[in-house]
Amino acid sequence: MRLSIGRLGLMLLPLALVLAPVAAWAAPASQADMSLYTRMAALNVCIARAAGVDFDKAVAIAGETIAQVIQGQHQSRISQVSDRPLSVEELRKGSINSAVLGAVELCPKEVPEEVRKKVDEVLKITTEGEPATKPAPAAKPAPAAKPAPAAKPAPATKP
Repeated sequence: MRLSIGRLGLMLLPLALVLAPVAAWAAPASQADMSLYTRMAALNVCIARAAGVDFDKAVAIAGETIAQVIQGQHQSRISQVSDRPLSVEELRKGSINSAVLGAVELCPKEVPEEVRKKVDEVLKITTEGEPATKPAPAAKPAPAAKPAPAAKPAPATKP
């Protein structure tokens, strides 16, 4: 029995109808999604570094993985960043930055010192303005106010 293209197309039509809406329903990556992806990328960098992988290679692989996940699962869209789909280069850059920031937080000893210093500089600058990726450290509590001097009792009046 020989299948024609028309019959094959008809056989695959139900599959296409099932799969096509998936892409249309893909929501942009949420803040929670991005936190998860950043942590996964950072953990991958930490594990790779502990296994002796070069830092740049570990970060590139972790960043590319996250970029591909965002591209495939969220149609290259991140709700915190833009309404439009991001280019693969934009996704890579952001994912690599996220992997580095996360690795500095999770396994600072596995990150080269010069990279840690650059991250510290960037975080210092961003905490003075809007936070970029990592929230600013908690503010120090205000010093306790000095108690006001006790008021002198009013002189008693004679009846």
